[in-house]
Amino acid sequence: MKVYCGTYHKYNCGSLAGEWIDLTDFTDKEDFLAYCAELHKDEEDPEFMYQDYEDIPAAFISESWVSEMLWEMPDDIDIEALGAFMDNYGINADDSDLFDKFEESYQGKWDSFEQYAEQWFDDVYLHDVPDHIRYYIDYEKFARDLEMDYAYIGGYVFRDF
Repeated sequence: MKVYCGTYHKYNCGSLAGEWIDLTDFTDKEDFLAYCAELHKDEEDPEFMYQDYEDIPAAFISESWVSEMLWEMPDDIDIEALGAFMDNYGINADDSDLFDKFEESYQGKWDSFEQYAEQWFDDVYLHDVPDHIRYYIDYEKFARDLEMDYAYIGGYVFRDF
């Protein structure tokens, strides 16, 4: 997760002077902001401007704000899936239960929802269904039924909560 930090003053004066900063180099938001202040110590009271970012869901950052939750994010989380989850369910970046909700809902990445439905069916019911009957199962219709409780967004599957 990286952000390009400049200041509004420099930008208004026609300068994009700043630096790409790797957020994983800091233990918390306070350390990050202290680094930004040191970076722009040529200004008396710099207003930080986050002009660009990489690998950060849009809900966690704006031109003038960075969420503290970025430093609480689990290391193994799929950032793109998290962004899709937040957008789909309208969850705020500062929701204290965000990561628990995501972990509970996230089912993985699939090429299609029907592929997910087939795997779900196989995992849950296949041991009860004889092999010769399996080929008669209409996974497309089964997937449509699952869509009442699941969402397929950009290749990611989420269970509604």
